[in-house]
Amino acid sequence: MTGYFVLSGMAFQDFIEEIQVLGRDLVEKIKELLHEGNVRKVIIKDEHGNTYMEIPVNVAAVGVLVAPLLAAVGALSALVAKFSVVIVRSEPKRPESPSEPVDQPVV
Repeated sequence: MTGYFVLSGMAFQDFIEEIQVLGRDLVEKIKELLHEGNVRKVIIKDEHGNTYMEIPVNVAAVGVLVAPLLAAVGALSALVAKFSVVIVRSEPKRPESPSEPVDQPVV
């Protein structure tokens, strides 16, 4: 699933990735994702697809909110053995190459 959005005249494309994480590794993986530059949202689900937490990374980027957020993720990781983490990333959309060659002036 992909989507497009425009920010300041530049088009971005959303990429959605889903990974499986064990409960004991969940906090470390969320920390890692919060420090990546192109992650927009992290969704934590159990193995049955029930959503436990959605983290908009722009909110989590504020340093004051990171510690309580990770504490909540740590408490959550004690409840379930396996998690599915959905990662929404955004990358600049590559300009489409022209279908016909463009004539370049010869100097």
